[in-house]
Amino acid sequence: MATKPANGSALEVFAVFLQLGLTSFGGPTAHLGFFRDEFVGRRKWFSEKSYADLVALCQFLPGPASSQVGMAVGLQRAGFAGMLAAWVAFTMPSALALVLFALGLAQLGDVSQAGWLVGLKAAAVAVVAHAVLGMTRSLITDKVRAGIALAAFVMVLLVPTPFIQVGAIAAAMIAGAALCERVPDAGESSGLSVRVPKAVAGACLAAFVVLLAGLPLLSRAVGGNAAGIFDTFYRAGALVFGGGHVVLPLLEGATVPTGMVGHDTFLAGYGAAQAVPGPLFTFASFLGASASGVHWLVGASVATVAIFLPAALLVLGVLPFFDELRRRPLVARAIAGANAAVVGILGAALYTPVFTSGVTGAATMSLAAAALTALQAFKVPAWAVVIGAALIGWALL
Repeated sequence: MATKPANGSALEVFAVFLQLGLTSFGGPTAHLGFFRDEFVGRRKWFSEKSYADLVALCQFLPGPASSQVGMAVGLQRAGFAGMLAAWVAFTMPSALALVLFALGLAQLGDVSQAGWLVGLKAAAVAVVAHAVLGMTRSLITDKVRAGIALAAFVMVLLVPTPFIQVGAIAAAMIAGAALCERVPDAGESSGLSVRVPKAVAGACLAAFVVLLAGLPLLSRAVGGNAAGIFDTFYRAGALVFGGGHVVLPLLEGATVPTGMVGHDTFLAGYGAAQAVPGPLFTFASFLGASASGVHWLVGASVATVAIFLPAALLVLGVLPFFDELRRRPLVARAIAGANAAVVGILGAALYTPVFTSGVTGAATMSLAAAALTALQAFKVPAWAVVIGAALIGWALL
């Protein structure tokens, strides 16, 4: 069986994702490593292959990939309530922290060199390396897939543009369909089948398009700052591939020149967003709370829901069709190529930005190596490794 069936509870999903939301530092690539350790390694909710299928699918969609993977995990495990629980629990810690910062209740100042944050960045290196090693063993099973992974690794490193990850996966799918040998389980379910009626899936895809096209018109017709905030952040969530830092230029262009927030406020919030766990898209929570002309609670709530709504609509709209498509041999070979590309993309991200920002000298290299040893050899849970690295960093660095 590729995954455990959807027999969990929303409360179980909430508890797991709340733990991840409190400890998953390092950006979207590191989050995927944390998820793999939790759902493939510890809980066995997914096989390595079905998890890689899910990552490849979400990397190919616009929006925050790690949040989309989390939503899909919750949907698979406990249905619609599980999907909502996963999103709320994973998003809430960083969203609350950034709203508090926007209100001036948390004066973090410049934390870029704080010892605990240095330790967290070193731990992220170990988590991503652990994920890359595990996925390589399971998914790179022949020379063709090794070549695809290497090509994706080189593409992402040498052409650091927002759409390169999507391009690498698309090219890998073509190469996989043409060159990969027959996939042994091509006729089997990936285990990602979800109980979403196809009519509901189609309605979600239609809603995604209608909102994208109609919100600018509605915002101008209705007026009001709340409508403008919803339109601004929905478009940001719907049009950005790669997530994370890629969304920042779009958000700056949509909020600073319009006077929604000041430039200094934007930069201060961006600095604070680097110091919290969870998805970087919760930067929208800070911007909404800081927006002029609207109550901070309304602004934060509207911006947070709006920027993640496209991701939820796409997960509900695409995932129900994925398992049926995957059973076709040609599609299965294409997905095998995409999975190999995911390994290469994660390997490239391990170098930059994870390694380049997390290892700055002998001390952080030693801490990253110790964290990787704890994960690999002693099977210590990722959350415990992260907390330990933060404490060591706070005490010694």
